[in-house]
Amino acid sequence: MAVLRSSRQYRQQLRSLLPSGPAWDPERVPELEQVLEGVAQELARLDARAADLLNEMDPAGVSELVPDWEAVMNLPDPCLGATPLYDDRRLAVRRRLLAVGNQSAAYFIEVARTQGYPEATVTELRVPRMGRSRFGGAHFGTWKGQFMWILNTGGRLAVGRRFGASYWGERFGMYPGSALECLIHRSAPAHTRVYINYD
Repeated sequence: MAVLRSSRQYRQQLRSLLPSGPAWDPERVPELEQVLEGVAQELARLDARAADLLNEMDPAGVSELVPDWEAVMNLPDPCLGATPLYDDRRLAVRRRLLAVGNQSAAYFIEVARTQGYPEATVTELRVPRMGRSRFGGAHFGTWKGQFMWILNTGGRLAVGRRFGASYWGERFGMYPGSALECLIHRSAPAHTRVYINYD
């Protein structure tokens, strides 16, 4: 991580780099301090912006360059709707770069957690077979049931939009599960059928 210098530190450094002589004496030329202060503030600003640029290169710290990352990564994600929130766009950039994908239940539970369902679980249906089935041990269905699974969302986090706590332009009353359903159905294995159970 880069060490940022303040304008005071830059002013001290600039003062120490001044050549010797009466023309550079701050007591004889008081305007010199104003020049040093102006240059020091600009150097500190450039130093801070360079650190911001280093943070923008990593999707985990991106904030200003989200539109540029989206252009490179074919985003915004259509699952987020026509006008996704800025934080959702940042999360989509991070997810697009780092996500590997998986067919396990843990992967789909993690997708649900990122959409605001911290208590999500997966129920897998199985075909009853002689010698392998036990009463109370599994959820049974028909022969096609082996290709079905249920995502139980559990309770959703209280992240609704409300007056006084939201910013201008946020929509009220949007359906919170639309992004979840799109992400789950898009990532689900092609031979399976998923049902989402909203508790």
